[in-house]
This record gives sequence, structure tokens and C-alpha cells, in this order.
Amino acid sequence: MKTNTRKATIDDLSQLAQLFDEYRMFYHKTSDISGAEQFISERLENEDSEIFVVEEDGKLGGFVQLYPLFSSTRMKRYWLLNDLYVNSEYRGKGYSKVLIEEAKVLCRTSDSCGMYLETGKENMIGNQLYPSVGFKKYDEVNFYEWEIDQ
Repeated sequence: MKTNTRKATIDDLSQLAQLFDEYRMFYHKTSDISGAEQFISERLENEDSEIFVVEEDGKLGGFVQLYPLFSSTRMKRYWLLNDLYVNSEYRGKGYSKVLIEEAKVLCRTSDSCGMYLETGKENMIGNQLYPSVGFKKYDEVNFYEWEIDQ
């Protein structure tokens, strides 16, 4: 069994859109394959995110997507690890950790000060995974959100 992690390309669009749709459904969104394909296609074409995939025998098993931000106080780039997903068939193989390691390489090679993420309190797997790969829980600030009414 051959496993590979690499940066996603437009050639991955069909499989990546399927994974992205599964990811969204995990977060209780309605399936929308065409919307997922359009969204991922735009990210790849506009190069406004970095997406890494894990591939096993030619089939994508998971992905991580990061968005660039900036830290004014540190005067450096800062990455938002926004999406991490491994298909249920590929779980238990350490692919989440491998994808996070790819994200760490991106942080180091882009001269950034690091990355951050948020996850739900009920995401037991994520809340065990992230500290195990070096993330520290940060309780010193309040997180606020403002949304446009739909």
C-alpha cells in the first residue's frame, strides 16, 4: 500500500470536492457536490488557500486546508488551519497527524509565526488529536463571531 502526502492540484478536484462535501456534512451542512467543487476549484485557481492531501494507492483519503492571515503584533504571516478531514475508510492510520505535519512544514517554509485552529468542544477526536501534535489550548481570550443574517 503506497501512501503519499502532497499539495493538492486541480487534477484532484473531483476527489477533493467529494472529501470536502463529506467534511461539510460532518459539520451538519447539506450535501452540495457542485458547490463543493466550485469552492475548491476557486481556492486552487486563486491560490488563496493551501490544500494538502493524503493519497493511498491513487485515491485521496483526506485533506487539510489552511488560509493565510497576518499577526500584527508579531509582524508575520499566521496560518489558519480551517479544515482537516480524513474519510472514514482511512481513519486510524495516522493520516490526520501526517496532514498536520505538512501544515507545519508550510508554516516553517513560509516564514510564519505559526498556525491556529478552532474546533467544537464536542469534537472529542479533534480535542485529543490537536494537543498530541503540539497545539496548545488557549483560554486567555474570548472568541466572538458576527454573522450576516441570511
